[in-house]
Amino acid sequence: MARRRRVTQADVARLAGVSQTTVSMVLNGTGAAQRRVSSEVRERVLQAIAVTGYTADPSAQRLAGGMSSIVGVYTYEPVFPHAAGDFYYPFMEGVEHAAEDSGVDLLMFTSMSGRVGKSLVSTGRVARLRVADGCVLLGRRSYPEDLAELLRQDFPFAFVGRREAPGGEVPYAAAAYGDATRAVVEQLLGLGHRRIVLVNEFTGHESIEDRATGYRTAMSAAGLHPVTFDAPDLGLAELLDTLREAGVTAAVVTSDLAAPLRRAALARGLDVPQDLSIVRLGDPERPDGEDVEWSGFLIPRWEMGAQALRLAR
Repeated sequence: MARRRRVTQADVARLAGVSQTTVSMVLNGTGAAQRRVSSEVRERVLQAIAVTGYTADPSAQRLAGGMSSIVGVYTYEPVFPHAAGDFYYPFMEGVEHAAEDSGVDLLMFTSMSGRVGKSLVSTGRVARLRVADGCVLLGRRSYPEDLAELLRQDFPFAFVGRREAPGGEVPYAAAAYGDATRAVVEQLLGLGHRRIVLVNEFTGHESIEDRATGYRTAMSAAGLHPVTFDAPDLGLAELLDTLREAGVTAAVVTSDLAAPLRRAALARGLDVPQDLSIVRLGDPERPDGEDVEWSGFLIPRWEMGAQALRLAR
């Protein structure tokens, strides 16, 4: 069987109706070089890349001057830190520290933001990540097709947080949410609580599923029935009524819901934790304005960022 010819930048240029230099500027240019390419031309080039499946030839890059010693950082949300209290700030600090220790530079892919709600595959921008030697990806949102394509290309990358994708095992640096949640529930059991529920922010996210697994494991080991509430299904007032009617004495709550649930309980005249203990499973993504020393656990964000950088090299 004849081997398929590798797609080149010249092929992309012909399909897009531009020069090969323009293709190179779209893929590799920065600053003034990028601004010389109009958005309409850039989109044509990216579409041609998607159609042809073009990826940069690593061997050609090495012949042209060796590996770049650059690791990219790409986010699916507008999460680059803007203040020291930002949830993502410690992740980025960890990434930066590990990059300095490893002697590599960081390249932030800010021109292809995932906040538009589209995957890199659908916009033809996966190949752009190959400007760097590897890439750290982060953000609550992600697309399995992007991760599957990066695995198929054998491109070095790591996600901050556990992610799953078809076609292989995604490299990631994550907190042990399942173990931590199990330990929290076991502590509540040791204090005499028997009616303990889990209140989730939303379903379908790997870290939420890991917390749920830890909760169910601890409750089942104690011979108790696990009960889970998905918060979007009930308003907080209705949820509190349900918990009180069921005789619930403790709620383990995913991070962003803990403070609103506590405020709702206090507004109803409940004593927290005397009437209802609320345990927070991780740090909230945005400051909750509560001067409370929460029971529960914190997310090792700095360490996760540093480890993701090491995995992406």
